[in-house]
Amino acid sequence: MRAPGFWAGSGGIAPLLLAPFSAIYAGATARRMARPGWQAPVPVICCGNATAGGAGKTTVALDVGRRLANRGIAAHFLLRGYGGKLKGPARVDPARHDSTDVGDEALLLADLRPTWVSADRGAGGRAAVAAGAQAIVMDDGLQNPGLAKDLSLLVVDGSFGFGNGRVIPAGPLREPVAAAAARSHAAVLIGPDETGALAALPPRLRVLRARLVPGPEAAMLAGQPVFAFCGIANPRKFFATLQEAGAFLAGREAFADHYPYDEAELRDLLAQAEALRAIPVTTRKDWVRIPPAFRSRVTVVTVGLAWEEPSQIEALLDPLASRVPIPA
Repeated sequence: MRAPGFWAGSGGIAPLLLAPFSAIYAGATARRMARPGWQAPVPVICCGNATAGGAGKTTVALDVGRRLANRGIAAHFLLRGYGGKLKGPARVDPARHDSTDVGDEALLLADLRPTWVSADRGAGGRAAVAAGAQAIVMDDGLQNPGLAKDLSLLVVDGSFGFGNGRVIPAGPLREPVAAAAARSHAAVLIGPDETGALAALPPRLRVLRARLVPGPEAAMLAGQPVFAFCGIANPRKFFATLQEAGAFLAGREAFADHYPYDEAELRDLLAQAEALRAIPVTTRKDWVRIPPAFRSRVTVVTVGLAWEEPSQIEALLDPLASRVPIPA
């Protein structure tokens, strides 16, 4: 589903009419979060956000996972597996699972480190620890109380911020910003603060700044005409990444987040690219949702995270390293 247009703005009567339902939603979230979660014997790092839809959580989780691996820490990823049918706990096997089983983010994470999907995060954490995890990195879960967190990062998309500042269904927030910030140790702002989102955060909350950078494969597209398509929460970020890499956007097509492509749509997208004499390009997250027979015909462009001050994220990880259990 696409997010309603009024989620991004402040006007219109719809947010006002929906405000009573937002109060009910926020109250339910607050009651749920009051429950204690399982305290794992290993550090738990949560990369979450306050809004429905993507803010860059998976990109941050991948970066944190790499940093832990560089320290020699065997981190495992844990997430719900949005869009997948498995409730878990289940360890993701890319050779056996597809996006209909575990969701698209899980497949991206599993390319780097062992990854678990579990609707019950506490049960997923136990499974990861039993399998040898020395740390757990959660992709999403800031509003899930099942697993106690040692470090919570509030990820904010600088181009969208907190939308109209209202809670679902009147706006995109899963809970009031103040509530999410109160449980976070730092915020991660990705890209420039185009909406003034930082003003909504408490002054005491540390803010780390980062930006998305195209992966190495993007260099081959410099000066080339491309037909870009994606089904992510903020397609504008992907299109901007391609332009930053020097590609010429001959055409573009945006779908709803986590969109399940079928063969007819792929044939149509490839036909559009051919008519424009352009290279069909998509994200890695979209690529895993493309029917396998078409994947070899679509170029994938990945993105990474460039921190303004990498020492800041490393400093947040430093005290957790001392909690990592030493293998027997």
